[in-house]
Amino acid sequence: MTSSTSDSQMTAQEARSGTEKAIDQSFLWGTRILAIGVAGILLWIAGQVAWNSIPAIQQVGLEFLTTSAWDPVKGVYGVLPMAYGTVVSSLIALLIAFPIGVACAIVLSENFLPLSIRTPLTFLVELLAAIPSVVYGLWGIFVLIPFLQPIGGWLHDNFGYIPLFSTRYIGPGMFPAGIILAIMILPILATIARDSLAALPSELRWGAYGIGATRWQAIFSVLIPAAFSGIIGGTMLALGRALGETIAVTLVIGNSNDLNFSILAPANTIASLLANQFAEAGGLQRASLFYAGLVLFAITLIVNIGAYWIIQKVKKY
Repeated sequence: MTSSTSDSQMTAQEARSGTEKAIDQSFLWGTRILAIGVAGILLWIAGQVAWNSIPAIQQVGLEFLTTSAWDPVKGVYGVLPMAYGTVVSSLIALLIAFPIGVACAIVLSENFLPLSIRTPLTFLVELLAAIPSVVYGLWGIFVLIPFLQPIGGWLHDNFGYIPLFSTRYIGPGMFPAGIILAIMILPILATIARDSLAALPSELRWGAYGIGATRWQAIFSVLIPAAFSGIIGGTMLALGRALGETIAVTLVIGNSNDLNFSILAPANTIASLLANQFAEAGGLQRASLFYAGLVLFAITLIVNIGAYWIIQKVKKY
C-alpha cells in the first residue's frame, strides 16, 4: 500500500516536471520567435526605406550628406542643414533634461519628501509623457516663444560674437525647439533614472552611512555610480525620442532649410522635413525624402549602438 502510494507520487512528480519543462521550452522558443520577429520588422522597414531611396542615391550620391541646398524646383537636394538641426536640437534637449531628470529621480527615489507628496509628484512627471505632441507645439507657439524673447535677445546682445548666438532671436528657431524636446523627453529620463536608483539594494545606502558618509556623499559617490548604467540607458532612450520627434518641433523650429549654426535662428530637422513635404512629393523629391529618412534611421542606430557600448563599458567597472 505504502509502496504503491510512493510510486504514484513519484509518477506525479515526474509528470509535473515534464510539464514544467515543456512550458519552459515553449516560453523560450516563443520569446525567441518574438525577438526575431521584431528584428525582422526593423530590417523590413529599413529595407523599404532604402529601396525607395535608390533613385536619389544613384543621382545625388554622398553629396546629399554635404549639400546645404534643398530646392525641389531645381532638383537640388541636400540634407546637411536638417541633419544638423536634428542633432543640435536633440543635444540642447539632452543638456537641459539630463540634470533636471536626474535631480527629479534623486528627489523621488530618496526620502527627501514624505510619501504622500512623492507619489503625486511621480505621477505628474510621468503624466508629461501622455500630453500629445501637438499640444506641446501649440504651447510653444503661444507661450514659450514669447517668453524666450528677452532671453534670446540677451544672449545675442552679450554673446553674439559666438556663432551659436550670432543671429538675433526672432521667434521660431532651434532654441525653443530644444526646450520643447527637453520637456518631452524629461519623463522618460526621470522615470528610468528613478527606477534605477530605487532598484538598488538598501545595503548600499546603509553601508555608505555606516562608514560616515553624508546623504549627499552616499548619493553621488555610491548610488549614482551604481545606477549609472540604467541612467545612461534611459538618457540614450530619451535622446532617440528627441531625434524622431515631429509635430511639436515642426510648429516651433521655423522650418528653414538654410544651414545656420546659431541656435537662435530658424532651422529644420529631418523629421519636420518629412512631415512638411512628403504628402505632396513625387519623383526625385520623394526618393530624396526617403533618403533623408534613411539618414535619420542611421543617426538613431548610431545613438543606440553608442548607448549599448557605454552601458557595457560601465558594467565592467
